[in-house]
Amino acid sequence: MANFDLTNLAVKMICPNNVAKVDDTDLPSVLVYIPAFKNSDVLAGGNDSIHPAFIVNGVQIAGFYYGKYQATTYNNVAYSLPGEDPSASLNFDTARARCEAKGHGWHLSTNAEWAAIALWCKKNGFMPYGNNNYGKDSRESNYKAIPTTFESDGRTAHVATGTGPLTWSHDKTLSGIWDLNGNVWEWQGGLRLVWGELQILANNDAADPDNPQNATSTCWKAINAADGSLVEPECHTTDTSAKLSGNTVKLDYVNNIWTYTTTVTSSSDKGRGCTFGKVTCTAAIGDAAKVLLRSLALLPDEGAVEADYEGDYFWWNNGVAERCVYRGGDWFSGPNAGVFSLNGYLSRPFSSAVIGFRPAFIPEVIG
Repeated sequence: MANFDLTNLAVKMICPNNVAKVDDTDLPSVLVYIPAFKNSDVLAGGNDSIHPAFIVNGVQIAGFYYGKYQATTYNNVAYSLPGEDPSASLNFDTARARCEAKGHGWHLSTNAEWAAIALWCKKNGFMPYGNNNYGKDSRESNYKAIPTTFESDGRTAHVATGTGPLTWSHDKTLSGIWDLNGNVWEWQGGLRLVWGELQILANNDAADPDNPQNATSTCWKAINAADGSLVEPECHTTDTSAKLSGNTVKLDYVNNIWTYTTTVTSSSDKGRGCTFGKVTCTAAIGDAAKVLLRSLALLPDEGAVEADYEGDYFWWNNGVAERCVYRGGDWFSGPNAGVFSLNGYLSRPFSSAVIGFRPAFIPEVIG
């Protein structure tokens, strides 16, 4: 324990908001602490409510610890460590299990947590770069990271976690979170699409493993389009009819733009997308529902224009049953990668070398 205390002290001396925490395996992960803030702190179109990432099971928390690095896996347990090849080719439920295997308070990154960080980045003018162009960022020519895997033609695929330049950190300092843009996509808990209906776990309840996220869990809630309250879903994994009407927030693809509304008039079992900055709403979506969508980085901020999001892309598949979500982009996403990029095209059993994950930790959560 004494040696670990010295290691943690060394980490904090270099990066004051970083901490090395051991889990049930007695091995460390390096984490970045994100203190609580209000929606209005990061959103022009926000309110004075605490951001959803800082409420778990109805209780406000002081903050959460987020993996500084994309996860690497040893003996079926996830770790946040520098200089590692990020683990990929795990499906959604396996990624969750690898994080929860760490013990009390550990969990797969949730969309609410990712959104809090993304909104902070935009508000503070730090839209991080990353490995989205075969080992480098599409906007940089001189900076590269250390390769760990390669394409068949020899081009760089994965790079070692945290080995890019400071522009790849979420706050452009050594203390920041690395590789939120590119390298590998990252599975996110607490958000899914079912036959075009957006479904979430309340606030950051997805951080508690005792709130199930399986396909039939009753924790999944839809969003009332008029007032933003959470209600029982209208769409279910075995039923397609409810997408054609109702009162909950759904995603419709109108004139090649993802549009929040209450009726799915254009559905497809193929992934379709648009830049995040173009995503919009019909008049059916009330102000409270818009605030919730913005707080979860699912809708551009009030007054924002497309260019504000630097090409980040928004893919969904609204013509089939359950689709889970991963964010950030991969090594060949180019300018479409970024902290506001989202892909809801694939189902929970899917795995690929382009999709990884990241652990997070909330000590107040009993898991």
